[in-house]
Amino acid sequence: MKRDIILLGPVGVGKSTIGKLLSSRLNIPQASLDKKRWSIYKESGYDFEYAEKIKQEEGFLRLYKYWKPFEAYSVKRVLEMYPNHIHDFGAGQSVYEDKNLFEEVSEILKPYSNVVLLLPSPNKEESLNILFERNKFPHNDLFIKNPSNEKLAKIIVYTKGKTPEETCEEIISKLKL
Repeated sequence: MKRDIILLGPVGVGKSTIGKLLSSRLNIPQASLDKKRWSIYKESGYDFEYAEKIKQEEGFLRLYKYWKPFEAYSVKRVLEMYPNHIHDFGAGQSVYEDKNLFEEVSEILKPYSNVVLLLPSPNKEESLNILFERNKFPHNDLFIKNPSNEKLAKIIVYTKGKTPEETCEEIISKLKL
């Protein structure tokens, strides 16, 4: 099993914040996929002008669908490029409606024992409400209601009522290092 730590979860749940804390606490470098994804997307043929056109003409949900193959590719590449890291994925890198893309990402993550899903609560509606209050992002239902995250995760940690430091300690107690 690979020892990287992979953080999954919806927008605004705290993946990057927790990743930083884990990095500091465990002395393992952090690779934030949200910061690295655009250069990785580009190497696999992402068309920025086309994406902008989709966004302007058809909106975020259509753009989100355009991103999906690039997100699956970025999972593979970031794990190859940054071994032995803490990886905080963007919300979409672990959620797939397309069965083939889900299977591809599932196979990529199979050798990793520390795939951690962060959610505010086991209750999906409560999680949606907490996150909407936090960041007003209107599309977290895409990430919370889709079963991909729960299928990919090997560890689930709920953050409601916990400080980031407490969440970090709970994750550490559950890791296989």
